Amino acid sequence: MSEIFQKRGDISVETAHIFPIIKKWLYSEKDIFLREIVSNAQDAVTKHKRLVSLGQAEDKDISYRLTVSVNQTAGTLSVTDNGIGMTEDELLRYLGNIALSGALEFIQKYEGDNPEDNKNGIIGHFGLGFYSAFMVADTVEVISKSYTDAPAVRWVCRADGAYELYPAEKDEQGTTVVMHINQDESTYLEATKIRDMLDKYCAFMPTEIYFENECTDEAENKETENNTPAPINDTFPLWQKSPSECTPEEYKDFYRKVFRDFREPLFWIHINADYPLNFKGILYFPRLNNQYESIEGQVKLYYNQVFVADNVGEVIPDYLLMLRGVLDCPQLPLNVSRSYLQNNTYVAKVSAHIVKKVADKLNSLCDNEREVYEGVWDSIRPFVEYACMRDRKFYDRAKDAVLLHLTDGRYVTIPKYLEEVKEKQENTVFYTTDKELQARYISLFDAQGIPVAITEQLIDTQFLQMLESYDSTVQYRRIDADIAAALTAENGDTSEIEEITALFRKVSGKEDLDVKYHTLKDTSLPAMLTVSEESRRMEEMMRMYAMQSGGQTPDFPISYTLLVNNACPLISRLSALNETDPTKAELIAGQIYRLSVLSQRKLTAEELKEFLTESFGLLSML
Repeated sequence: MSEIFQKRGDISVETAHIFPIIKKWLYSEKDIFLREIVSNAQDAVTKHKRLVSLGQAEDKDISYRLTVSVNQTAGTLSVTDNGIGMTEDELLRYLGNIALSGALEFIQKYEGDNPEDNKNGIIGHFGLGFYSAFMVADTVEVISKSYTDAPAVRWVCRADGAYELYPAEKDEQGTTVVMHINQDESTYLEATKIRDMLDKYCAFMPTEIYFENECTDEAENKETENNTPAPINDTFPLWQKSPSECTPEEYKDFYRKVFRDFREPLFWIHINADYPLNFKGILYFPRLNNQYESIEGQVKLYYNQVFVADNVGEVIPDYLLMLRGVLDCPQLPLNVSRSYLQNNTYVAKVSAHIVKKVADKLNSLCDNEREVYEGVWDSIRPFVEYACMRDRKFYDRAKDAVLLHLTDGRYVTIPKYLEEVKEKQENTVFYTTDKELQARYISLFDAQGIPVAITEQLIDTQFLQMLESYDSTVQYRRIDADIAAALTAENGDTSEIEEITALFRKVSGKEDLDVKYHTLKDTSLPAMLTVSEESRRMEEMMRMYAMQSGGQTPDFPISYTLLVNNACPLISRLSALNETDPTKAELIAGQIYRLSVLSQRKLTAEELKEFLTESFGLLSML
């Protein structure tokens, strides 16, 4: 059965129906309307500059500027530019048709057929920004005079979409948009409110912006040395400059200005990516007072120097979200959604480039500014370790910049550490998680010339386990683990003394206590308690899971071993005393055992009771 074509037509939308939708739902934040109106004014200036450069317009040596003025008495908020202006036909064409973008037409006419060929930073593409004014205004007036010297025109539109057109008196080229703020939105007539909005959205626009409060005689702009008003914005922000043109003090000043943090950042990364990515930015590693301070990064996204959003996680990988900075991505639309960013290949490439630049910066500091790098390493270590754990590619790029902080105060790379201990303990990195509690173990390693790395944060031990998974030839052992091989003398006696084993099992109250014998190089130490690296790691993992879930840490059996030193004279005397005075031998064995426990962990209540009893018993024998 053939289809019968009956009618053809276009879907129509009545302004009476579309304007209420614009008024309520065009943007999730009403404040954005000011960004849109000021951006249109910026575009008008950019268009005129482009026409002048093409010889399409007369170069009148204009001092371009934008002016935002508020008049609380009249109930108006106005934005004025001295850009390209509009003729009557252009005004009716672009303002009388919702979503018809004059900016897009201009790009196609003077820049190329592809909207991405926007070499001059024209902002508006969609033609909806102007109508955001009706989110806060009942009536909007537009007074415009074209650069062609066509008669000026005044266009007045109400919130129902009805408009009127009049001749206007205007001598200079450009456009003024006057928004008559409705009573429900009267906060947009407050000077401080408008200044805050301009500081947020327009602080770095490329044309000077001046702010006027028409109801006061006070100057709202800062004044220059000549007592003339100064613009409220920085038209050439630091990220637009070449890194070679910027001084450290400028980077610090910019950081303080943008993030209002008066602590100096640890260091910064200036990104100036060329085609095809074409984006610029500066990223800072912030300084923290301590490891428990809340980590709250803030990366501001800009589009041709116009603010778009804060903390866009889709552009910065989540493991780098502690960074602060600005990114200017002119290939992204001014109004972006989360879903757009998540599925955009350009965003993915920008994110990958940022990861590479961060890794490159770490390597550069480590290789070329080692003293500076060591000074900040303890502060950035958790971030770097977390990034390496989350992204293998990042680890592969930055692994040579990972440092070990040693108990002797030095910082070394892992390959350097392994080279130092090669003759004593090949392919093993020894570390401590508590310098004070494990001080006795550290002293033993110091005596053997074996360096010990400090890993006092929970993420450190997780990071070391990850390193083992990346390179199985290198082991990481805590200094109270199975370390006999590192501390035992060559050809040392490891024969067991059965009666001493039985004695230690008795005083510990553990019949299954694992007792081993070695001839340690340090003859002053009678015994030490070691813990299985594997069981301790499992216990730490269970504790971490319990913390994350809010539950109690389950009891997990940790495998301890009492390492008895055959080279210690006290052990020899204890063996002889066990035959002549068993009671005294038991008190001494109890002291040795509980001192070994004390160097490993806190004593339980029962262990402390036994320790005190044994101590008083020994004292009473004096």
